[in-house]
Amino acid sequence: MARSGFRIGIVGVGRMGANMARRLHDLQYPIVALYDIHAQRAQALAAELKCVAARTPAQLAELADTVLTVVSDDEAMRQIYAAGGQDSLLRHAPGRLFINCATLSPDLQRDVHALVEQQGGRSLEACMASSITQARQGTLYLMCGGRPDVFEQVKPLLQDLSAHLRYIGPAGEAAKVKALVNMVMNANTAALAEGLGLGSALGLDLTMLREVFSQTGANSRVLETDGEDMQQRAHDCYFSAAHAAKDSGIACTLAQQAGLNLPLAQATYDQYRRLIDLGKGELDKSAMAELTFKDRLNETDRTRPRRS
Repeated sequence: MARSGFRIGIVGVGRMGANMARRLHDLQYPIVALYDIHAQRAQALAAELKCVAARTPAQLAELADTVLTVVSDDEAMRQIYAAGGQDSLLRHAPGRLFINCATLSPDLQRDVHALVEQQGGRSLEACMASSITQARQGTLYLMCGGRPDVFEQVKPLLQDLSAHLRYIGPAGEAAKVKALVNMVMNANTAALAEGLGLGSALGLDLTMLREVFSQTGANSRVLETDGEDMQQRAHDCYFSAAHAAKDSGIACTLAQQAGLNLPLAQATYDQYRRLIDLGKGELDKSAMAELTFKDRLNETDRTRPRRS
């Protein structure tokens, strides 16, 4: 399909969705409508991109023929697809293509796929293993699930958003892979935070320690993206601790369903939940270091909300 053959609407214009919209706009894709539960966010971006800030998901689907959803979690997805609801995306599902880019449970991915097809639409999951910079530059890592013919039809659009594009399998399969990617990434983040925290407690130079890590078996992608931020306490959000907890939770649920005990994944999930309980859920996942540096841990303990 040519770019002019799309009329694109985007539901969820937070950090990722907004920058995907800007990327597609730069490439002259017709962005016709945006929707976000935070109306002012959608209105500001709609003014920038000169399109409609839809009042409801249903209005957006009425205007667009290709809908990208970039929402926060399973519950947000259920709300915009609420079967029978007047504001639901499903009100205008016939003939529409729905591409979900959010990290959701595999079960919900399959449920949405079935709902859309029952209403005469088409559905594809395009799970992202990337961050804000990649969304803006069109260099996302996309893992796709759904019908192969739908994937092939929308492939040109997905290629314009990504540097790496993989078809994984039927609906829900890409969501499984994405859950495992983030499970391992989050565990690596927790391990790095502990290594740097212990290094600090031992009086080691952390810049030197990060360099040694990078040249040995302690190296990881997380060291590159989060190591200096952990050292400098620079936790501006690219991927929030709250989202990390959500994604690790999905993986832990999958492990339970498979009858596996994954103690590292569970411990990582518990640590991220602790950050949320301390009011730090909207910090970047690098804030894990706030729980592992001795001086910061004492500070965190002093500011921990007290339960009556």
